[in-house]
Amino acid sequence: MVNAPPQQFKKFDVEDKLAQLSMATKIKLLGGKDFWTFEDSLDEGVPSLRTSDGPNGVRGRNFFNGVPSSCFPCGTGLAASFDKGMMHRVGQALGDECRAKSAHVLLGPTVNIQRSPLGGRGFESYSEDPLLSGLLAAEYINGLQAKGVAACIKHFVANDQEFERFSADSVVSQRALREIYLEPFRLAVKHSNPKAFMTSYNRLNGKHCSENKELLDGILRGEWGWDGLVMSDWMGVYSVDESVKAGLDVEMPGPPVMRGSTVNRAFGAGKLAGEDIDDRVRNILHLLNFAIDSSIPFYAGEDKVDTPELRALLREAAANATVLLKNDSGLLPLSAASTKGKKIAVIGTNAKVAYPSGGGSASLAPSWLVSALDGITAAADEVGASVDYAVGVAAFRYVPLLDPYLTHPTSGKQGALVEFYNGKPDGQWFKSAEVPKATKPDFALDTDTSLCFMIDGVPWEKLDRHVRARYAATFTPDTSGKWTFGLGSIGASQLFLDGKPIIENVESYKPGELFFNMGSQEVRGEVELEAGKAYQLELHGYVDPSSLGASPFTFSSSFRIGGFPTVVPETARNEAADLASKSDLAIVVVGTNPDWESEGFDRKTMRIPGESDELVRAVLAANKNTIVVNQSGTPVEFPWVDDAATVVQTFFGGNELGNGLADVLFGKVNPSGKLPLTFPVRLEDNPSFNSFGITSDTPGKVVYSEGIYVGYRHYGRAKLAPAFPFGHGLSYTSFEFKSLSTSAVSDEGDLTVSFEVKNTGKVDGAEVAQVYVAAPVEGRITSPVKELKAFEKVVLKAGEGKTVEVKLSREAFSYYDERYGKFVAPKGVYEVRVATSSSEKDVKLRASVEVVKEIRWSGL
Repeated sequence: MVNAPPQQFKKFDVEDKLAQLSMATKIKLLGGKDFWTFEDSLDEGVPSLRTSDGPNGVRGRNFFNGVPSSCFPCGTGLAASFDKGMMHRVGQALGDECRAKSAHVLLGPTVNIQRSPLGGRGFESYSEDPLLSGLLAAEYINGLQAKGVAACIKHFVANDQEFERFSADSVVSQRALREIYLEPFRLAVKHSNPKAFMTSYNRLNGKHCSENKELLDGILRGEWGWDGLVMSDWMGVYSVDESVKAGLDVEMPGPPVMRGSTVNRAFGAGKLAGEDIDDRVRNILHLLNFAIDSSIPFYAGEDKVDTPELRALLREAAANATVLLKNDSGLLPLSAASTKGKKIAVIGTNAKVAYPSGGGSASLAPSWLVSALDGITAAADEVGASVDYAVGVAAFRYVPLLDPYLTHPTSGKQGALVEFYNGKPDGQWFKSAEVPKATKPDFALDTDTSLCFMIDGVPWEKLDRHVRARYAATFTPDTSGKWTFGLGSIGASQLFLDGKPIIENVESYKPGELFFNMGSQEVRGEVELEAGKAYQLELHGYVDPSSLGASPFTFSSSFRIGGFPTVVPETARNEAADLASKSDLAIVVVGTNPDWESEGFDRKTMRIPGESDELVRAVLAANKNTIVVNQSGTPVEFPWVDDAATVVQTFFGGNELGNGLADVLFGKVNPSGKLPLTFPVRLEDNPSFNSFGITSDTPGKVVYSEGIYVGYRHYGRAKLAPAFPFGHGLSYTSFEFKSLSTSAVSDEGDLTVSFEVKNTGKVDGAEVAQVYVAAPVEGRITSPVKELKAFEKVVLKAGEGKTVEVKLSREAFSYYDERYGKFVAPKGVYEVRVATSSSEKDVKLRASVEVVKEIRWSGL
């Protein structure tokens, strides 16, 4: 909590300050103060650092009722740009937002590797490829830290699934660990030097990462020479003296569970020495000096950022998060000449409901949102086309939030009223919407949402341990007919409409995956409604504090209320197909959403949800001029892909997702996005299929049996064609590659590769030149067919050509040799391949280069 006025502090000599601090203060500093801040000691000139979630936005202090924020595309969406310059600007924009929210540390970027498409947080990270991940992360970090905000790169390391995420043991060979999973972190340290690291929840080869001395002190601080601060993931510390000695500086959040008085006991027992504690506090003080130097005030308030430049960058990022997968009939781009006066059918839940991000720690309250339907409609209006909409399918796991339909019961402005009453509920609390008029709430607040995860944003210190919650709003539907309502909560809850109970989640309460697995399953109810009529919506909730167990959170009932016109699958699908048949053009938008891709759980399947595949087939059959748009954070299956001439992949696109998509569809932006992930034909084709999550045949362990063969490395070795390869993405123009030349490989392993790229089409565009290296077939350990070692995004006007020059180093020829504990670049002849994807058919140029002398090395 804010407990001091906003203020600045003076930098200090770290060693002098360390000597001045009492042992009690030093021990206090080893744990967080509250959910988002570090501990302080104002009398000794040590203020409290404030952190904020990232990685694709800056939420600020509150999950609930926080200051709205800019939401950039998810990690995979940003990575689809293959654009290092844009990533730097995104980092700068996030830095500006951190400054507005008085945050000194942003908890991002996330650079874990997506070894399976099912990983719940896969959308947060960048890629299956460590080089792409590491270099893009470095640019993000450089942009952010240029604004005086510390980056906290995460999650270190092998945090690649949500199932048993606190306890699972990631069993990884040293070679795979070094070449794949540690590599993006190493590259980020080498090219940007993030000020902080966050440890992951899981074990690594038998040892929790937060107490893994080999990982933290051996590799990170020793081998790589990094000298920043290491904090835990939230509730990710499981030991006292072990974690301190291993190199973990701060336990988050606060108040700490494993630090504090327990450190006193360990210190008194001789399990910890003063030097052990000083080593940790020293890193805290260095980060504190960085924050003081930034001039970001301490204990200050929060504001949002909204400038024309920011809006333009969000829109650019959304367009760059859009990948043109197929355009066989040349239907795209939709020009004014081809669409003027035409009827366009827009179909799908993902078209109407905007999904800017996946769920969990990456989610936030966006300062504005443009849905795909909004963006397409605006673009169609500009060219004189008309748009009609059909829902087609219910692709949501939880009924969409009621936010657009709610107004405050007294002010009439958009939003709702939340009231809190001290005391346990009586027999009438869940049975009646009536609250006795003589009973005044002990606290009340207004909110803009029907998603109330109230772990923060409420002054719980002013309320009793037992507290009832009442949520009230006026609900006005925009469609007549049956509506489906959904209710999920932490604790018991009851939903009323015009005083009548419509959903009971008291006796029927069943544990579910909502609210980081602390909530219930969703319960649904159906009501006949009249469009434009105002209904009084009310919820009563209560959670027994004893039911929360050892949870570090304090909150009353949290709840999620959804409402959407009832969708009957076959009827909705037929209506959509009928609309498509009567239209000149159909755009069907399908995919996942935060219900399916979120922190806390993994996906169970690669199928797009509901009866989306059936919808796509029906629309394709009804109108050959159909554009299929899939929105997801990670790969899905496309069983209808052979029948679809036009397919677009867009990721969770942030605030401007709808405009970014429309800019690509209508040709305002020539697409240049590339897939940062391989899209398999089916889940079984993925190399981790038998060793991921709940399907693992070694309970408690996740054996990375595929080794280094993750993503395209596997498909290349197995000669297995994916649906769409890593690095794939089409353009509205064409490009020619020629004139490849290479320098000799130096004794240190350095090499210069140059080639020409020419735009041979009629419109301006950008191409991503991907430089792969293939190792010698003989004379070295088994290696992938080829690996990405450099990439450059080349922007060219129609008819323009440019010479591209990339620098390779010894890293391009090396593998990790477990015998020596070092990277080795063996002598031999290697092939440099310039390509537009990882597919062999997209290799444009080849050249052989020779490493004359073997090179061994470690570190950066």
